[in-house]
Amino acid sequence: MPFKYLLLLLPLFAATCTEKEPKTEIVPTKKLSYLALGDSYTIGQSVKEEERFPMQLAEKLRPLGHDLNHVRIIAKTGWTTDELAAGIASSDLTPDSTYALVSLLIGVNNQYRSRPVDSYKPDFIELLNQAIAFARGRKDRVFVVSIPDYAFTPFGHGRTDISEGIDAYNAANRAIADSIGVRYFDITPISREGLNDPTLVASDGLHPSGKQYAMWVSGMVDGVKEVLKD
Repeated sequence: MPFKYLLLLLPLFAATCTEKEPKTEIVPTKKLSYLALGDSYTIGQSVKEEERFPMQLAEKLRPLGHDLNHVRIIAKTGWTTDELAAGIASSDLTPDSTYALVSLLIGVNNQYRSRPVDSYKPDFIELLNQAIAFARGRKDRVFVVSIPDYAFTPFGHGRTDISEGIDAYNAANRAIADSIGVRYFDITPISREGLNDPTLVASDGLHPSGKQYAMWVSGMVDGVKEVLKD
């Protein structure tokens, strides 16, 4: 090939090489803290620690630039609203304790013990206001998770009275969250697939499996990601 034609091809070759260079997008990471308040559904009864919904949520958010490197869980299987309040009071949390994100899921044991919904409401309001205080007063950094329906497990045997009770409690906690201006994630429909899909129930026949918690988190991650941008 004549030298003059080779010179003409060199710029074209250089441009082609440049276009093929991969572009890597660097997502800045924010290290944040997360406080999860609740009962067995938050502590993840009968699943591995990494399968708990707060841990799965943190894991999903890391590649998006939000590193919830400190996940604090205050929850215990069997806790009612008043027992969660006592658990918070006996912990090392103080009025000055602050977190970038706070979640609240509580009430199933109130329902299981046949406590009236009217006694649940003031307790839930107090806990939600406390959650907001732990989020430095930022309501947008707090979210409420609905109560799963354990009727749709081998333990619940599809009992309609359980579902009716769960519906009443969820109507109450959703109305309170809406009135205060806190985000609400309704995961109850997912839990109601538990009898159709046994893999959504943990080995104890009562609590959600890691797979079900992953489905919860899939519905949460976009909403939580948005509020953590600020």
